[in-house]
Amino acid sequence: MNNQTFISVVRWLVVIAIPFFLGLGGIRALISWNNPTYPEWEYARIPPDQFGFTPEERLELAQATLAYMQRSEPADQVIDMLEALRLPGTDRPLYNESEISHMLDVKRVADGIRQIVSLAGIIVFAGLLFLLIRPETRLVGYKTIFHGGLLTTIILVAIAAFIGLAWNSFFVQFHELLFPPGTWTFSHSDSLIRLFPERFWFDAGIIMSVSPLIGGVITAAIGYLLTRGAS
Repeated sequence: MNNQTFISVVRWLVVIAIPFFLGLGGIRALISWNNPTYPEWEYARIPPDQFGFTPEERLELAQATLAYMQRSEPADQVIDMLEALRLPGTDRPLYNESEISHMLDVKRVADGIRQIVSLAGIIVFAGLLFLLIRPETRLVGYKTIFHGGLLTTIILVAIAAFIGLAWNSFFVQFHELLFPPGTWTFSHSDSLIRLFPERFWFDAGIIMSVSPLIGGVITAAIGYLLTRGAS
């Protein structure tokens, strides 16, 4: 592989990695959201639980569930955090077996996303360092930043439009892509739906698409300005 081919490979690896880094990074950022937590922020915007959780109980249980998602250990090593939760004022488990099984799947997917974000971050930063540190490839590095940001913007505009115009279809397709059939549908009286209703996920979807979209626009703008300044 000659030098020009290697530079081209690095460039396109970075361009492709930027949408993964920014887009999936938005999901990880939402999981890590703290002070206040995302549930605390969201519960101020959506209707209260219709089956009896007080606002305080709902928030406490949601934050306990989020704490499970934030742990670095594999899902099966920390699932006892959810199995130990109880319905308020009773000795009955908060989550039934189907809900526990789904939450194992959810954390496995989230942990996989974290690994992809880490790998994409390594590619982006190492690749840009390689391109920007040498004067002869610096312009290529600037163009790479621009094209990576532009690609991110295009993808996230499409996703945001899909969410805004066809939320139900997006929600179903998203779950069918990531989870086995029949494992992610629950009754409205089940704890997962009471704690995390559809409006909760609609707002989360908007945040997870618009935030990296803004990041993509900013990245593209920086790359454009750097390219223009170097030309």
